[in-house]
Amino acid sequence: MRSEVITVETGSAPAVRDISAEAHAFVAGETDGLLHVFVPHATAGVAIIETGSGSESDLWRALDDLLPADDRWRHRHGSPGHGRDHLLPALLAPYATLPVVAGRIMLGTWQSLCLVDPNTDNPTRQVRFSFLPA
Repeated sequence: MRSEVITVETGSAPAVRDISAEAHAFVAGETDGLLHVFVPHATAGVAIIETGSGSESDLWRALDDLLPADDRWRHRHGSPGHGRDHLLPALLAPYATLPVVAGRIMLGTWQSLCLVDPNTDNPTRQVRFSFLPA
């Protein structure tokens, strides 16, 4: 298995960052196998969604409806509403495993691999790519 960690700047606002290009570069030249993507953070997740069509803001709207950023949460350190950030990985897993065929990730036409980060207290995230050949 080959593994690498990349750093992703998410900034000071909730972010959906497309990391497809970095993932494609990581598996380029590989054979068939599996790409595992893992975000080692308690307040971030991985999503496979269409980007650039408004889906990013729709995702935030849905998450805000499910997990409002207010003071109802028992987990209370950080910015107001930060407790909800710790619940995000229960809805958007901090990992994804994708098939790779001949060095290409088998994403659909409109699918992008994205890091989803609601945590405005931590503007830098790590993402681990691991490739397991077949």
